[in-house]
Amino acid sequence: MSEQSHYQYNVSMSCSGCSNSVSKVLKRLEPAVSKVDISLEDQTVDVFTSLPYETILEKIKKTGKTVNSGKKL
Repeated sequence: MSEQSHYQYNVSMSCSGCSNSVSKVLKRLEPAVSKVDISLEDQTVDVFTSLPYETILEKIKKTGKTVNSGKKL
């Protein structure tokens, strides 16, 4: 299994429906995505994955949400 990375994205989410749609699209990437933590309050999406940063970024953007920033932790 390839090495896991931890990425954090700042995503504009206004309700639980927003965070659920992001969670749903990322869970489809299992087993490459091992864990997803979403904080609606902090507007953050933490992803633990073996996939590249850009792959996760594109999946989040496909939900229609605005990704304000992102970083590898």
